[in-house]
Amino acid sequence: MRKIFFVLLSIGLFFLTVRIFSKSSDSIPFAYSELDFITEAKLLQQVKNVKELVADNSKYNQEIAFFVDMKVMSGKNRFFIYDIKNNVLLDQGLVAHGFGSRIKINGEQKFSNENSSLCTALGNYSIGHSYNGKYGKAYKLYGLDSSNNNSFSRSIVLHKSTDVPYEEQNDQIGYSFGCPMVNKKYYERIEKLIDDSKTAIILDIYY
Repeated sequence: MRKIFFVLLSIGLFFLTVRIFSKSSDSIPFAYSELDFITEAKLLQQVKNVKELVADNSKYNQEIAFFVDMKVMSGKNRFFIYDIKNNVLLDQGLVAHGFGSRIKINGEQKFSNENSSLCTALGNYSIGHSYNGKYGKAYKLYGLDSSNNNSFSRSIVLHKSTDVPYEEQNDQIGYSFGCPMVNKKYYERIEKLIDDSKTAIILDIYY
């Protein structure tokens, strides 16, 4: 009798493990590299700042926000989808930055809010309505800070491109004209979150 009990217990634990693994697999598209201490600490600080920005403001989504760490090399995941309500990192992927913000030999990187600079501009953005442009469906971005308040007039948008790889790599990826540009497959997951949201999602690009 005891032997049967242990057999049934083992079977039960096996199916429970399978169920947990399957559930996790649905929410995590592939195995991500863990964030290093500095990247994680910076992300958590930005999450705190965005929470303060959206608090008691019915215009903005208070559950989900997007974050881009420009200090991370472009060949590595640095576009983070974060559950700011439950403090959980939901997804991450590659994102290209502006040609004007390419890293120079001496490690210097320039950010600009000026027209024709082809640079990425740092700051908080409100993700606006979608439209069909050169790269298909894209989202207008509205800069909320003095460092990026020209984003709409500069036609800075969130869009996809086949030039951006899906998997991480050791080399820098290509550049945009200043827009945050992601892989098509990753974009599909971002797109669903934006379209399902009844309020504007915040995109925070920081360094």
